[in-house]
Amino acid sequence: MTEIHFVVEEAPEGGFVARAMGADIFTEADTLPELHTQVRDAVHCHFEAEHMPSLIRLHITREEVLAA
Repeated sequence: MTEIHFVVEEAPEGGFVARAMGADIFTEADTLPELHTQVRDAVHCHFEAEHMPSLIRLHITREEVLAA
């Protein structure tokens, strides 16, 4: 695996949650810089060295509601 993708969403209670696509990895943090650290740590814990992805992609989604 050369890269792994995460979908990042704002949590309703604040902060961010990240879920990996194609792997059972989930993590959360209060800020984006903290989330970067948490995602890296989670990936390093999940994969053995020979299967470690060389690239982590974060797809950050944000929902906005507008009154009509």
